[in-house]
Amino acid sequence: MSFGHLKDWIGRVEVQTDRAAAAPLAGLAATLDHDAPPWPVGELPPLGHWLHFLPRAPQREIAEDGHPHKGGFLPPVPLPRRMWAGGDLRFLAPIPLDAEMHRTSTIEAVEHKTGRSGDMVFVSVLHEIATDAGVAIRERQDIVYRDAAKPGEAAPPSPAGADPLPDAGWSRDVTPDPVLLFRYSALTFNGHRIHYDRPYCREVEGYPGLVVHGPLTATLLMDLVLRNVGGRRIEGFRFRARRPLFDTAPFTLNAADRGDGRIEAWAAGPDGAAAMTADVAVAS
Repeated sequence: MSFGHLKDWIGRVEVQTDRAAAAPLAGLAATLDHDAPPWPVGELPPLGHWLHFLPRAPQREIAEDGHPHKGGFLPPVPLPRRMWAGGDLRFLAPIPLDAEMHRTSTIEAVEHKTGRSGDMVFVSVLHEIATDAGVAIRERQDIVYRDAAKPGEAAPPSPAGADPLPDAGWSRDVTPDPVLLFRYSALTFNGHRIHYDRPYCREVEGYPGLVVHGPLTATLLMDLVLRNVGGRRIEGFRFRARRPLFDTAPFTLNAADRGDGRIEAWAAGPDGAAAMTADVAVAS
């Protein structure tokens, strides 16, 4: 299988326009079980832009996995499984509701690797979201494409020698039932079948259950922080997905305030190992 031609996509640019809307935020607040959400009134909350600039591919362009057919802006990686591997965001200025937003996306890197589970391709995309006042959010998004699952393949074990998790100052338990996953898919217009089609998950992609969206886990971690920082503004958020979470068992959200404007956060699976880790920068 050849991957070298995928580097031709490096440098490609896509520009989209959207308007900061209140309706998706009301849906997000309901999905996160808030009567009064802990984010600033009248502006997008941190990660609220993920409910905007949504994919609008016609139904005829949808592939078997529920995503649009590969190609176009993102490279046509010839591997069947794709996941959001992580990201690094800087919140530079608030975005008022009803403001017109322009997102400029640039493919920065395409890298092929071979690991224990087979071929992997990592695609890094830079998004800059601007209003009339200038760039408000700068985000690097990492996407990983992987080989199909092998028969009997299990979720990867915890990395050997991984740093021990700190004591959590804040924690919440989450039960990732199919309704929660469906509502988040609806909010983000995400048709990926791994989040709602159990037979497809098991029989095609080799997962034991429905997969919790990486962005949903990140949003839940951000929500945990917002519930506890007393209105301090979020300045940065860097996260990495380490292992998938499934609807087959509850998981925990955890965070520890380092006291220097940095909060360490993580989602732990039913075995206690980190499924996602994050660093959150907050204003003093």
